[in-house]
Amino acid sequence: MPARTQILLFKAVAVAEAVSWAGLLVGMYLKHVAGTTERGVEIFGPIHGGIFLAYVALALLVARTLRWGVPVTLVALACSIPPFATLFFELWAARTGRLAAPADRAPREHQPVG
Repeated sequence: MPARTQILLFKAVAVAEAVSWAGLLVGMYLKHVAGTTERGVEIFGPIHGGIFLAYVALALLVARTLRWGVPVTLVALACSIPPFATLFFELWAARTGRLAAPADRAPREHQPVG
């Protein structure tokens, strides 16, 4: 899969993971606080679980493709746990150039040898 496709999928799944967190949180509120229904958790629990797994897999794939170091990769993975943190990681990674496809990165100037 081309790097640009991986990056676009990673960004989309990062947003979807946050949206599914919101749905799950609403479902948990309805179940545990309001005590009205378990339906929200029944619906958003599996959706969030699947998107969570997709985010982790894509984070590892993108980390390998874009050659992230261990610290950046661990932060990407850790951001899958707190609600909405995948959004912040994606924004930070994009702004710092960590989500730029290899062809989009600025070429390094070659230093003369000798």
